[in-house]
Amino acid sequence: MRKRILALAMTTAMVLGGTACGGSDAATESASTSQAATEKQNTGESENGDSTHIYVLTAPEDHGWTGSVATFAKEKIEEVNAAGTYTSELITSADASEQIRNIEDILSKGEKNIAIVIQPIDDTVQSAIQQIVDAEIPYVAFDRIIDGVASSAVSNVKGDNEGIGVAAAAYFVSCGMQPGDEVYVYEGDTSSVTTLRDQGFKEYLLGNAEFEDATIEDSLKWTEEQVESAITYSGAMNWSRSDTKTAFESLMSDAGNADTKWFYAEDDELAMGIIEALNGGGIDETTKEAFLANQPVISGCGGLDEFYGMLRGENYTELTAQFGGLVSVTYSPSMIQTAIQDMVDYLDGKTVPQDHVIECENVTSENVTEYEGF
Repeated sequence: MRKRILALAMTTAMVLGGTACGGSDAATESASTSQAATEKQNTGESENGDSTHIYVLTAPEDHGWTGSVATFAKEKIEEVNAAGTYTSELITSADASEQIRNIEDILSKGEKNIAIVIQPIDDTVQSAIQQIVDAEIPYVAFDRIIDGVASSAVSNVKGDNEGIGVAAAAYFVSCGMQPGDEVYVYEGDTSSVTTLRDQGFKEYLLGNAEFEDATIEDSLKWTEEQVESAITYSGAMNWSRSDTKTAFESLMSDAGNADTKWFYAEDDELAMGIIEALNGGGIDETTKEAFLANQPVISGCGGLDEFYGMLRGENYTELTAQFGGLVSVTYSPSMIQTAIQDMVDYLDGKTVPQDHVIECENVTSENVTEYEGF
């Protein structure tokens, strides 16, 4: 059943036109009609006076990164409705089947003056998106970009997964990492997202990728052999804090691993698993002391406010004071607002990029106040 988080009635505008007195020719009337139609298009009105209604489809507003997408979507929807040019509402779906039904419900109404912004739950939604395309309804895709229909979208808005790895590697190098240093990577899952985040990390170290318009210095470049031998991968942590906590405790059960300084966690939740393990009692105290004496550097990704709290000096302060570095690479759920804005810009007649990749930034204790967590 469709969950309507914010439903507003579509507004209608009555267009009043004067009747010309004798002597008006057909050309004048035609020009006047054309001008009126253009004005309506530029203000979001259709020929019957209705403003375009934008449906925004996401996962439910429950918890974590995915749930926060809906929260940020609601904020932008309120902004769109307040502006008055268009109307908008949020429809959430617990799974792909429900999202498909919600799309079919929208299409069954036969509304002509609508647009859709969608965060596909998974790739099985492709058939429903194709129905949107066949109905000639403009749509913007967010986060999960489905290759089979991507070319039909007004815009495909996504974070830069490869860029996350690039940014983390650049931060490590800025903190003193040398070619061949041991690195441990906590991976999210077995999807292309993880593959890209792994790849970006390696590509920066090899000198093949830029961060903030610069590649790694020649003297700090890694060889292929160093990349292959010095980087260890955890395998899928299922984006789980608890799984990572358990895995890190297991890693530290071998005191020899306390010498590893560089930990690239591909999500803030995974990084928090490391933090909780270090803050708990599951690691031998002597091993923990040796690990912290090495001033470890830990990266995360996503914008979790709990992680930002560490950067602001609000939590785990005694622990993080012993770190050599702590960073969260941006991959914010607030990117949904960019997706909605792309649709608004399109309806306004502006040009929007079809492949809209949002660049990554490194959030540290020095600039965390400039960023909003979730």
